[in-house]
Amino acid sequence: MINISAAGRYTLGAWQVCRMGYGAMQLAGPGVFGPPKDPAMARRVLQAAIEAGVDHIDTSDFYGPHVTNQLIREALHPYPDQLHIVTKVSARRDEKGGWLPALSPEELTRAVEDNLRHLGLEALDVVNLRSMIDTHGPAEGSLEGPWTTLLELKERGLIRHLGLSNVTATQVREAQKSGEVACVQNQYNLARRLDDALIDELATQNIPYVPFFPLGGFTPLQSDALDEVAARIEATPMQVALAWLLQRSPNILLIPGTASLSHLEENLDAANLLLPHAELAVLDQIGQGEAHGSA
Repeated sequence: MINISAAGRYTLGAWQVCRMGYGAMQLAGPGVFGPPKDPAMARRVLQAAIEAGVDHIDTSDFYGPHVTNQLIREALHPYPDQLHIVTKVSARRDEKGGWLPALSPEELTRAVEDNLRHLGLEALDVVNLRSMIDTHGPAEGSLEGPWTTLLELKERGLIRHLGLSNVTATQVREAQKSGEVACVQNQYNLARRLDDALIDELATQNIPYVPFFPLGGFTPLQSDALDEVAARIEATPMQVALAWLLQRSPNILLIPGTASLSHLEENLDAANLLLPHAELAVLDQIGQGEAHGSA
């Protein structure tokens, strides 16, 4: 049995959670669209994650759409008291699986209600507003309208905490003027480190930073240096990349995703990997050209 307690714990909303979580996106079909090839295996992966000590799962009703939330409900409902489900809104899927903005008050309300229904919940623990100003990465622009809508849904008791995703540091600060930001979820990994300054800023406020694509996408980061470090310490490149994130800052929460039991075990076991200082120095060099921080 994998023990992930070595990863430590950190604040997420009103709770202290294990820093090693699970992302459900890959449980959907190819392109995060349609059902998985093996729904029974998808449910087993979710159950195995909980058995290993995972207590926060990242999902969205636009994964599939609806697929991952339905799998989570089938596999885990009624949910353990210690489990916290984090979802996100602001997008919808067309008939070919394309990603379209869905940021009107009506669309956001429907998305929250859909998440509640498909997950079998009366209130969502955390809802992240994902910026769709640029789907490929953070871009400046006002999120006041959709953020205000979600604050109103929070006032109605449908949401307990709100977070932000795919955003700049400026957008985080602007959101904080009208409501508490429980977490920030952006792309960040060894090779893509534009959020270094934002991570440090959030750490001073006790706000978790949740990197998505922590392995560079659906395959490990391609780096000779990473491979060489992994070989020296007898770990996999994926484990090294995840362990580096855990040691990068105590406010980082991980949500690596997979539809494979063996990969799940490999990812979670990164919680027990302590990288030596010499190897950390080598790894830090990989993303030096990208470590400029959000503004």
